[in-house]
Amino acid sequence: MDGTVLVADDDRTIRTVLTQALTRAGCKVHATSSLMTLMRWVEEGKGDLVISDVVMPDGNGLETLPKITERRPGLPVIIISAQNTIMTAIQATEKDAYDYLPKPFDLPDLMKRASRALQEKRRVAAPARSTPDMQLPGEGEDLPLVGRTPLMQALYRLVARVMNTDLTVLITGESGTGKSLIARAIHDFSDRRTLPFVVASAADLDGADGPSTMLNRAKGGSILFDEVGDLGEEAQAKIVRMLDAMPDNAPRIMATSQKDLMDKMEAGQFRQDLFYRLGGVGVAVPSLRERVEDIPLLATHFLARAERDGAPARRFSDEAAELIRAYSWPGNVRQLENTVRRLTVTGQTEEITRAEVEAVLGSQPAIEPLIAGGGEGDKLSASVAKHLRRYFDLHGGVLPAPGLYTRILREVEMPLIEIALDATGGNQAKCADLLGINRNTLRKKITDLDIRVTRRRKLM
Repeated sequence: MDGTVLVADDDRTIRTVLTQALTRAGCKVHATSSLMTLMRWVEEGKGDLVISDVVMPDGNGLETLPKITERRPGLPVIIISAQNTIMTAIQATEKDAYDYLPKPFDLPDLMKRASRALQEKRRVAAPARSTPDMQLPGEGEDLPLVGRTPLMQALYRLVARVMNTDLTVLITGESGTGKSLIARAIHDFSDRRTLPFVVASAADLDGADGPSTMLNRAKGGSILFDEVGDLGEEAQAKIVRMLDAMPDNAPRIMATSQKDLMDKMEAGQFRQDLFYRLGGVGVAVPSLRERVEDIPLLATHFLARAERDGAPARRFSDEAAELIRAYSWPGNVRQLENTVRRLTVTGQTEEITRAEVEAVLGSQPAIEPLIAGGGEGDKLSASVAKHLRRYFDLHGGVLPAPGLYTRILREVEMPLIEIALDATGGNQAKCADLLGINRNTLRKKITDLDIRVTRRRKLM
């Protein structure tokens, strides 16, 4: 690696680490904690590459980017930031940063990007689509698109690259991962941000004028077909005809799907021509199981949001935070958010304890609903085994949260006792005899499981 690198960061440790690593790689390094000093070096013609933090004591690295480009067109700038939201990646792209990395960054990865930046002869950047004084909407606090893991950072970069193109976008991922939020972000941070964002349903396509009415509503903005894999044959055909006859200044077309459209297409349930028309750019949204390190970040984000909405200020104890991180979250981000919101109102102290988290997670369904198609002649143990295997498979190779034995037994025990009580007309003595357990044991289980008992005429 050859060249001079200008490093701007107010963290002495980061300046030291980067200086040592870049020097060992053969570079000359000038490091500073001041954007003013950085700009002076840039104006003096020093440096072949800039590596800059965003939040600095005397300014903002992102806001300094246009000044660097104006003074030294073609000088590559790598932005590093502890602000791990989609906004940072989008703003870095808008302001023509060469690259963007979140903190804490992977040093070998940063070195590779720095080497590539020094080797490439960057073209003089074309003027940005948005003028310098144009404001991006909001600051992203209300978007739970938070994460520092490589998967989320790659997603941010992809969104930033495609948001101002006219390509169709197909966003895939499990339920609760935030697919519609990604679509909304692509619209809200694009050149179409001032135009309508229309979420289309099958009903919007009804009638001969349905598609044209929907296009008129969009007015050149964006149209999202949410869960497009659930649309029937007639609706799919109307979308194909609409896409084939798009007018000038047509809206941006996006679609989401939690189902594998390739599988549906091969099964004859999804039109091949529509599949290829929607697949201009594929955006895969990772599940929480694939980005476990982002779970504490998201949980803290949701606590702060709940506090802004009027909930009591609370924080996780170390033990509670570890349990939150270890849980599998089959419902993904949506389930995590709902759980955190529940925790903000169920406790009396500022600190959320592990016991509180266990109580809330203990009420979450441990077993997924039965998949249709199972044989009626299956033994109970075989059916339970199917459920349990699927439950483990849903964790993607990550073990479920501790306490699985108790959660599973509770899910089986509760309906067993309820049905037995129903069969004996609520007579606890007969129910205990039916189950083959002591009456006091039954009473304790009724209390522990919060089962409501009503005496009535027995059914069997």
